[in-house]
Amino acid sequence: MIQQISMYRFVVIILVFTQISVDVSSSSSSIGSRSLLRTISDDKGISELHDVVVELNDTNFKDVLREAPSPFALVEFFAHWCPACRNYKPHYEKVARIFNGPNASHPGIILMARVDCALKINSKLCDRFSVDRYPMLFWSKPSNFVSINSWDGNDGEIVSIKNVGTAERLLDWINKKMNSSYGFEDKKYEHEHLQLKGLVPEQIAQAIYDVEEATASAFDIILRHKMIKLGTRASFLRFLQLVVAHHPSRRCRKGSAQILVNFDDLYLPRTLADNKEKSLSDNATDILRSFQICGKDVPRGYWMFCRGSRHDTRGFSCGLWVLLHSISVKIEDEESQMAFTTICDFIHHFFICEECREHFFNMCSRVSSPFNSTRDFALWLWEVHNKVNERLSKVEASLGTEDPSYPKIIWPPKQLCPSCHRSLSQKSEASSEKNWDKDEVFKFLANYYGKTLMSLYKDKGLLRDDKVQILHSEEQTASTNPIVVPIGAALAIAIASCAFGALACYWRSQQKSRKPRRSW
Repeated sequence: MIQQISMYRFVVIILVFTQISVDVSSSSSSIGSRSLLRTISDDKGISELHDVVVELNDTNFKDVLREAPSPFALVEFFAHWCPACRNYKPHYEKVARIFNGPNASHPGIILMARVDCALKINSKLCDRFSVDRYPMLFWSKPSNFVSINSWDGNDGEIVSIKNVGTAERLLDWINKKMNSSYGFEDKKYEHEHLQLKGLVPEQIAQAIYDVEEATASAFDIILRHKMIKLGTRASFLRFLQLVVAHHPSRRCRKGSAQILVNFDDLYLPRTLADNKEKSLSDNATDILRSFQICGKDVPRGYWMFCRGSRHDTRGFSCGLWVLLHSISVKIEDEESQMAFTTICDFIHHFFICEECREHFFNMCSRVSSPFNSTRDFALWLWEVHNKVNERLSKVEASLGTEDPSYPKIIWPPKQLCPSCHRSLSQKSEASSEKNWDKDEVFKFLANYYGKTLMSLYKDKGLLRDDKVQILHSEEQTASTNPIVVPIGAALAIAIASCAFGALACYWRSQQKSRKPRRSW
């Protein structure tokens, strides 16, 4: 009996790990999920006609609000059959277009959402907020919506808004509450704190969302341009391993791990051995895209810390630099050379700006000796970034293409890190050849791109010790060979081997215990 129970346990383990591969086909059904703060645009360019208010229900209410980048949230409780609610919807959407969606003039400040109380799935949620009329609006920090068990009107953290029956009244209430002056005619890239960004250390915490945005955008570019081929496959997998182990966002680590575990089921190199330029099939590309590398709500369609004063400045390149700097200070000393080659190969194969790619790879090629410490690699990447800024600042100044609010500077400026600057040099402020105290620079980089960058996630309780964190620690020991076996697949094979070995032993013991059959 004990042997039969043990055998059953092994069979269950095999089935559990087999499910990892089965998830590949099932995940394809999630293709096209709607992004959190993103409108669904069509080819006619009339995205302004689509809703930008985020639809919430009892199943996603806490998750969406917990992970919302906005410091404030406004939630409307309504019923779809209510005439007053239908009439109020255009007013609510008009205000939401200031804060929600890729065309918002002030994104990432207020998450505007709604809950349909007429749906049975939301009955307990609406009861939790004592909804006694339609529509009913609540204002608070997103975290307060997540933590409350029952609202009775006496909780000062969550405010019920009244007498805001028009868009103008609602926006006026918001402006008084926030001591702001938002308007319906504000331009898309018009906001009041441009000059402060980058000069206040704590603001880098907002870049955690830009890192997610850049990661998702890079993944989308790679798939859209069919850049995963037999000749680039190893570089892609090595970078995924680095992201799984050291990406600052838990959601991106989780999504990358899912892709890594299932990649071999989608990509069959033996069928492409005769053609290194042949890319993934359209079906495999669609399935990979369905994994949504940083979660279903990303990309959101806008930038926060990395937002420029114009739509064609900063954004993706800024978010990618923050990601690389974050990885550079999180790796162990023994991983520094591996991280260097992985990042250089990734930029060389997958960064679509040709001039930028060649310039970066040339700087990689000039490195003559391997890196042996986190400090050396982090400082090399910092120096490279400053050289890039120095080169681009001259080009952009001559052509008039620089962002007037964010000119390229040698970084960090003295306002951010006084101790990084030993003394005033004869060199220009636009020159990377300053008299740096590199020990202080490394301390600054480690804190800025490590602890401070992660602080917003820590405050929101998103750094949980869960299965993803366990997988994260396991992935750090992954092989860095050109052809990588996914951790999940290797683990499944190992367990399956043990299981079948146990089954074989069980079968032998049964054979020995059987009584010999009599021959008649």
